[in-house]
Amino acid sequence: MTATAIEQHPDIAALRARYDRVAETPTAQLVEGLTLLTGLYLAMSPWVVGFTDHGSLAASNLFSGVAIALLALGFASAYGRTHGIAWVAPVIGVWTIVAPWLVSGPTADSSAVTSTVITGALAVLFGLGMLTMGMRRRM
Repeated sequence: MTATAIEQHPDIAALRARYDRVAETPTAQLVEGLTLLTGLYLAMSPWVVGFTDHGSLAASNLFSGVAIALLALGFASAYGRTHGIAWVAPVIGVWTIVAPWLVSGPTADSSAVTSTVITGALAVLFGLGMLTMGMRRRM
């Protein structure tokens, strides 16, 4: 079978249609939107909270936030094709939680740590929500 023949297999088409239906629900759209906002906030948090002088943590938050935002955009636009990497968002969230203590550089102040840990926890929560979207059955 060629790749084109596999893509048109009825089971694969039905599975993609199911993922698309799940992604169109209000709950899924809410989770995707909140994930996008979490990623955007994480990316800009060094400037919002004021810890740009902590270069390693600021860079970690910037790159992690952009990655989460891009994942959320991918899930919102084509969940049927991107659901296989949905596990990445919670992993990035866990990294975000532990990053203040693992990245090199000066010790971050309490506002930077608090902002980063809370945002990381939200990323884990919303990432798990996106991960389970495809597993939920339509009632």
